[in-house]
Amino acid sequence: MSFGKRLTQARKKKGISQEDLAAQLSTKGPVIGRYERDEMKPSIEAAANMAKILEVSLDWLVGNTDTELNTNTLNRIQDIDKLNEKDKELVFEFLDSFISNRKIKKALN
Repeated sequence: MSFGKRLTQARKKKGISQEDLAAQLSTKGPVIGRYERDEMKPSIEAAANMAKILEVSLDWLVGNTDTELNTNTLNRIQDIDKLNEKDKELVFEFLDSFISNRKIKKALN
């Protein structure tokens, strides 16, 4: 998926207009439209600001990954990464158990 399509998807998911995004970036709405139509590419600084505003990773926005993680999820992953190994194992055990439980419930419904 192109940068423009990802930008459009993230902006719409966030529920903001091109004009609102442009205002937060101190630019004009037509510029956002050109980005979304892949007629123009933003600077790395502008792309990073868009990612921050839209709460997506810059890697996802520019197409380096297909995994769409919002900034809240990324921040939590970073917090987990700062834990000692024993605490990380506990977090992962809890997550594994929780995910397995959800899959079982989904399969039974």
